[in-house]
Amino acid sequence: MLLKNIFHLHGGGKKFYPLFAQQSNLIVRATSLLVKVLNEESAEKKKELSRKIKEIERDGDMLDAQISNVLYRAQLVPFGREDVQKLGSQLEKFLDMVHDSAKKLVIYNPKFTDISWIEIGKFIEEDAAILSKICSLLPNKKKNSKELQELCTKIKDIEQEVDDLYEYYMSHLFENEKNGVELTKCKNIVQSLEDTTDVAKEVADCIKMIIIKEA
Repeated sequence: MLLKNIFHLHGGGKKFYPLFAQQSNLIVRATSLLVKVLNEESAEKKKELSRKIKEIERDGDMLDAQISNVLYRAQLVPFGREDVQKLGSQLEKFLDMVHDSAKKLVIYNPKFTDISWIEIGKFIEEDAAILSKICSLLPNKKKNSKELQELCTKIKDIEQEVDDLYEYYMSHLFENEKNGVELTKCKNIVQSLEDTTDVAKEVADCIKMIIIKEA
């Protein structure tokens, strides 16, 4: 029984932890590009940056598929099989949302970029940095349990701050934007950005559950 527990903790991690780390690295790259899209004035340069995010998102799709394939064949896993699958899928979902936000900025091509969008973009980039740190600590999740929980709490705090920003912005938007087309564009863009921080919190919740189960 003791031998089985050792393998459960360490054997499977050699296969999966590097894949989670690769996913988090892709997310960091993509969120950095998203912030550049938000700060870019040229429509052509926005398209170019968005295409780079799309390429990263495709790499993320392949990594997610690789995790599923490795999980299907693996006898040893670092934690529950369902949690391995869920964490990989949630990280990929976060990357998808980053791409979706960049895509909306390009497709809708709003007349201007609101400062609130840029601020949310910076929060998304911060989420990515925290998730990267989390993935680096996961291989020693019991030893790093306290720090992991604190990092997850930071992501939750970011989500709440963005919720406040979102509510204030939407109230201002509906009160002041009289052009229905522009209103719809802005609403959809800021909604996508806000949803991205919601997904980051979902990843953090997944991590917290893993820590609780493995305690």
